[in-house]
Amino acid sequence: MTAKELRDKYLQFFESKGHIIIPSASLIPEKDESVKQETLFITAGMQPLIPYLMGKKHPVGNKLVNIQKCIRTQDIDDVGDNRHLTFFEMMGNWSLGGYFKEDAIKWSWEFLTDKKWLGLDPKRIYVTVFRGEDGIPRDEEAIKIWKEVFESAGIEAGVAEEEIIKDNVRIIPLGKEDNFWIAGETGPCGGDTEIFYDMSYESEGKTEGNFSQLVNAFRLVEIWNNVFMEFDKTANGKYEKLSQQNVDTGMGLERTLFVLDEKGSVFETELFMPIFRKITEISGKKNIDESFRIIADHIKASVFLIADDVLPLNVGAGYVLRRLIRRAIRHGKILGLENNFTKQIAEKVVEIYQTVYPEVKKETILEELEKEENKFRKTLDAGLVRFNNFLKSQEGNFELKQVGDQVYKRTLYINEDIANIIFDLYQTYGFPLELVFEELEQKEINIDKKKLESEFIERLKKHQELSRTASAGMFKGGLADSGEETKKLHTVAHLMLEALRRVLGEQVFQKGSNITAERLRFDFSYPEKMTPEQIREVEDLVNEQIEKKLPVVCEEMTLEEAKAQKAMGVFESKYGEKVKVYSIGDFSKEICGGPHVSNTSELGRFKIQKEESSSAGVRRIKAILE
Repeated sequence: MTAKELRDKYLQFFESKGHIIIPSASLIPEKDESVKQETLFITAGMQPLIPYLMGKKHPVGNKLVNIQKCIRTQDIDDVGDNRHLTFFEMMGNWSLGGYFKEDAIKWSWEFLTDKKWLGLDPKRIYVTVFRGEDGIPRDEEAIKIWKEVFESAGIEAGVAEEEIIKDNVRIIPLGKEDNFWIAGETGPCGGDTEIFYDMSYESEGKTEGNFSQLVNAFRLVEIWNNVFMEFDKTANGKYEKLSQQNVDTGMGLERTLFVLDEKGSVFETELFMPIFRKITEISGKKNIDESFRIIADHIKASVFLIADDVLPLNVGAGYVLRRLIRRAIRHGKILGLENNFTKQIAEKVVEIYQTVYPEVKKETILEELEKEENKFRKTLDAGLVRFNNFLKSQEGNFELKQVGDQVYKRTLYINEDIANIIFDLYQTYGFPLELVFEELEQKEINIDKKKLESEFIERLKKHQELSRTASAGMFKGGLADSGEETKKLHTVAHLMLEALRRVLGEQVFQKGSNITAERLRFDFSYPEKMTPEQIREVEDLVNEQIEKKLPVVCEEMTLEEAKAQKAMGVFESKYGEKVKVYSIGDFSKEICGGPHVSNTSELGRFKIQKEESSSAGVRRIKAILE
């Protein structure tokens, strides 16, 4: 079955059950004041729907289905095995206070086993349910439903004791760590039931043994998770009943494909093989090893992050993107790729996905990858020389050590000097910490990773000019950092807002912004698409002010004084007693707290790259300074 066929079948099946198809959200979570965002990325299909899982009415109804782009980086060290990916597509269906356990379980079974849909063998299916913990009882209802479902296929389904599969056991109760799902530390959550498929039934016969061992040996592979969201976990750790009972399901597209095709891994599908052929072509290597898989996975994730307006930076989501690109380049060096190659790999990724995800635009993606690869290659070799010289200087501190089954020739003990040097590699040469770990691993040098990570984070915090919320990569006013290029784009945002109001009318107000060193993203209230003429008029107005070399002046005053001077501001925000008002000549006057340049002569030429819809009644502009 192709990826397209699987996507289509999934959507068609749930549409036939009364679900409305909704589009995939961006990989970057939208800010919602009612929801505490705890992740940089969308890591599960339910995340964009949290407000609706909490009780807010969804505009299209209470039965939804979609295929959501996801990024997970907590498993980055596992990428390269047969099932872990950084970027993946999650097929999901939801009930927002509608159907619950019975329909969710029975529809899962029907889609998986009915020959009209996936036609998997029922005899090869095993399921887990929530065992009960923290005052929440065992899910007897799910057990009862599963017994009925197996019985309908002529299969007797016993319930496991002590997680052992033997005789007629099909249902395995597990604790919170395995069968209780929550997206972050707090929020909507509940017990779940997970569906596993026996990958070796044909060759090895009846499944028997410890459940966890069978999973770790990749004999049993999880293909679907039905979460029954009954609770809201509060900040003080209490589980409170939600106002509505929800169903949140997730079925990984890539994992399901490899199960359907009886492949050995998620990498042996049409979503990766064309990428591997390109790596073989440019490297001359034919053996698809860990480096092949890491390069393919990381460049794919990078393509999708850039498509959703993330750019390589040293903070927040941009830092994760930078790590992914640079880790891919490092593995390219392992394969002997000394010249730029990320663009060539990305072209294959775009070919695979551009018809499914129109936002995957080749030009911008290739340009950003090329820029980052050029940057990194300039510093990588110098960093490696410094690192290797440092290791030579430590020869006297090494000793033989065994950790588990691994015998390391040398062990490097962390002290203040070592932690400082490792951090300087990051600061000066852009060396992510995981590259340090990989270099040490290759040289068979053992190090206390947790301790070094802790020391690294401590130094990172001291050197960053970020607020406590900097993990989201945001300064006040939507700035990703306070560097010179970001200041310029922040200043030009003031000019652009005033230009928009003069061209489109005074109904235009700022609705949000995200500004990095490379580009400005700006949301504003306006009900329709701007014409090419209006876009040119805004550009001309802004560039006219830049050419006038206007001074940028900051004054501190009360909020009432600022309003009296007709200064623009986001008045839903909570300002203090005193505010800063930035005036750019006589053209723009705005309440703002972020850094600015002192004169428009410091700005380059303003260019709008894209104008598009952001949400109902809100437009989005992406712009640069050339």
